[in-house]
Amino acid sequence: MLHHESLSKSAQSVQNVLAEKGLALKVVELAASTRTAQEAADSIGCTVAQIIKSLIFKTKETGKAILVLASGINRVNEKLVETHLGEKLVKADADFTREVTGFAIGGIPPVGHKQAIETFIDQDLLKYDELWAAAGTPHAVFSLKSSDLVNLTDGKVISIQG
Repeated sequence: MLHHESLSKSAQSVQNVLAEKGLALKVVELAASTRTAQEAADSIGCTVAQIIKSLIFKTKETGKAILVLASGINRVNEKLVETHLGEKLVKADADFTREVTGFAIGGIPPVGHKQAIETFIDQDLLKYDELWAAAGTPHAVFSLKSSDLVNLTDGKVISIQG
């Protein structure tokens, strides 16, 4: 348990949420940056495709936050997400992102946000048994089974590429 005491405040908050959800997942903080999917994969020793990118968008008309969990190698086709929403998306800025999630870009976890955020999961993530996600800071990550991702985030699995 000594390891957990050294977690930064943001990383500890993510660890707490994981524990509340009943998952024995452990947040680790790495010396190297995990800000980008490539940096995270290099630091962890996994493929970029196994990295979950947590991307915040905003609906154009209603200004609602939308979270897209994308495989590190995929680009989000916003039009595909829009078909599920029925309205246009715009990229959220850093201030809006921090406001709705409580985290800065580069460390946004798939869970533990300040408010409930409608979530879409890239179907390609489910091809991998083990995934890695940011845990609140650009240095903190945790690994999870892809089979836990839907339950953990309450997200809807969709195709984000095409």
